[in-house]
Amino acid sequence: MITITLKDGNTKAIEAGTTALDFAKSLSNSLAKNVLAVNIDGVTSDLLTPLDKDAKVEFLTFEDEGGRKTLRHTASHILAQALKHLYGDKNVHLAIGPAIDNGFYYDIDMDKQLSQKDLDAIQKEMEKIVKENLPVVRSEVSREEALKMFADKGELYKEELIRDLPKDEKITLYTQGDFVDLCAGPHLPSTGKVKAIKLQNVTGAYWRGNAENKMLQRIYGTAFLKKADLEAYLHLLEEAAKRDHRKLGKELDLFSFHEEAPGIPFFHPNGMIIRNVLIDYWRSVHKRYGYSEIKTPMILNRKLWEQSGHWAHYKENMYFTKVDDEDYAIKPMNCPGGMLVYKNEPHSYRELPMRLGELGSVHRHELSGALHGLFRVRNFTQDDAHIFMLPEQIEGEIQSVITLFDEVYNTFGLKYHAELSTRPDDSMGSDEIWEQATDALKKALEHRGLDYVINEGDGAFYGPKIDFHLTDSLGRTWQCGTIQLDMLMPEKFDLTYTGEDGQKHRPVMVHRVVYGSIERFIGILIEHYAGVFPLWLAPVQVAILPVTQDNDAYAFALQKEMQNRGMRVSVDNRNEKIGYRMREWQVKKAPYILVVGDKEMADNTVSVRKHGEKAVAVEARELFIEKAMHEIEARK
Repeated sequence: MITITLKDGNTKAIEAGTTALDFAKSLSNSLAKNVLAVNIDGVTSDLLTPLDKDAKVEFLTFEDEGGRKTLRHTASHILAQALKHLYGDKNVHLAIGPAIDNGFYYDIDMDKQLSQKDLDAIQKEMEKIVKENLPVVRSEVSREEALKMFADKGELYKEELIRDLPKDEKITLYTQGDFVDLCAGPHLPSTGKVKAIKLQNVTGAYWRGNAENKMLQRIYGTAFLKKADLEAYLHLLEEAAKRDHRKLGKELDLFSFHEEAPGIPFFHPNGMIIRNVLIDYWRSVHKRYGYSEIKTPMILNRKLWEQSGHWAHYKENMYFTKVDDEDYAIKPMNCPGGMLVYKNEPHSYRELPMRLGELGSVHRHELSGALHGLFRVRNFTQDDAHIFMLPEQIEGEIQSVITLFDEVYNTFGLKYHAELSTRPDDSMGSDEIWEQATDALKKALEHRGLDYVINEGDGAFYGPKIDFHLTDSLGRTWQCGTIQLDMLMPEKFDLTYTGEDGQKHRPVMVHRVVYGSIERFIGILIEHYAGVFPLWLAPVQVAILPVTQDNDAYAFALQKEMQNRGMRVSVDNRNEKIGYRMREWQVKKAPYILVVGDKEMADNTVSVRKHGEKAVAVEARELFIEKAMHEIEARK
């Protein structure tokens, strides 16, 4: 007998050799029905894996990442089998087919260029394989057997993968019906559990991501346990497509991109209004939290970047120029400039913490294929801040930053969760410094009572960090805010303060951003609000539509009154029918449309239509203005 420890800490004695699936059945029929994979001592495995020693066991359902990926990995094998059925074993050469965050893909090499019509046929064949409920069987073979088998099949990519495996690594195969694939697993016990499949699109992908290799076809798909969940996900994708910030950015005339500056956005007047309102809000918040704003140069000498470590650790992402025959770099980050501002004069412990904020324009070289609207650009404005502090002030300052973040994200209706990223492989500094810095961030999160997950090895090269992931109105997450604790840069730049003892000491430093990138944050807000910005952010807050020319004077007087209160108002008195003009302003997503005719003039009122509502309300002119001003000032 062996002892199995379950997730809740309970233990069970079972016979050695019992499969994980049989063990699940002994615990609960409901569990056995829903379980997709098993975690054995931290390793995700097939349900048919025998339990042959004492172990910690956690059963994984579709709610768990391991369960979802096991189902979707199996779906990728079903896709490969369907391709072989439809186009012939010798005509389809398989590369790799992993599960990914929202589905799966398979890279294939075949002469036929697949279309959407082909994907529909492939999906039907996949559904047939699912109905057959074929057992999925794992086996181990020698390297020689595997190489011979795939060579006989003409699977050159599989041969290459096998040759690249370590000599002592087991070669595992998975068989379902007439199909065998090289794979480490895990997989479902049979194909029948993959109840809901959707092939989404086909794109090009270089073998192993290397542009010097052959271009393959990559088929993307997704899979769920239930058709209802798949339909809900596809609806979410449709809604996301409607909210695509690139599409809405064009429709609302916010920004554009041009080949003369690839990856660098051009902001139009409407986009500049949103941008400037966000900056004004940023400044007002940071003033209340005790920050002083600075501005540092965009081009700085190579020696500074060598001193900061960016030349060694970040050079491939930087742009360079020469000035007076010396090397300079266009800044990819604001921090070194902030160091020089601090170092410009001596400081006392009484001045700390010192909080310096900067809306700094930075440039980073991104591959052209990675560029994506405002989400991935080559030039952006980072709402940076650097806080210089005493060691005993670390937790209090981090708590203060989290409070600031909480206020800002709540203003936009964005929920968030935190992730703590630890020391990466290419880090600078001693183990002791890293341990001290990481522990300080952990304590701040725990004392705050903020749940977090740990991302091992994902910190900056100079220090650990807390990342804030925002959840938008569609439930998607975006990484924006960051708090990075840095005990290395002050050392590199020889930053000091005079302590209470009259001696020189080294300050601790925090790097932090709340928007992350103003450009990217605007893109997130466009999609979060589907282009329907809250009144305080909208480029045009109120559109006034006079019914006839006789009502123009009343409309323009109303506009002037509102503009005097700081509101952004447009009068549309074009020679078009009122219904046509109203529809246009609805498409432009103006928060309020006011229709003014003879009756409104006589009664000193306005007919108000709020975006997204069909009802039209007649309100006293002054009452509407006061209500709108309250909505703007409250940033509702």
